[in-house]
Amino acid sequence: MVRVKRGKTAHKRKKRLLKHVKGFRWGRKSKYKLAKDALRHAWTYAYRDRKTKKREFRKLWQTQISAACRKSGLNYSRFIYGLKQKDIDLDRKILANLARDHPEIFAKIIEKIKS
Repeated sequence: MVRVKRGKTAHKRKKRLLKHVKGFRWGRKSKYKLAKDALRHAWTYAYRDRKTKKREFRKLWQTQISAACRKSGLNYSRFIYGLKQKDIDLDRKILANLARDHPEIFAKIIEKIKS
């Protein structure tokens, strides 16, 4: 059997991994073993927090909508129920944006729900 030298392949793999840890602190940016472990954690957190980010933003939008509804004497759950009854299909992101940036339009939506 022919001898296979793997220095080139191993070096390429290490360089590719070390390219991903650019900007990490201490030995985790230059030492292969530490970099590999740091990347495993970093990618795990990145995957997990992409899901968490959606959850956090939805919570923020709900709070903003609730605050805007309370000014008009309506609570959040009644507001959402009214939207569903009147077939107004706006998601929470859009509603929060309207409540924050265009309160006059949001007030019209609330009037439509109250009627």
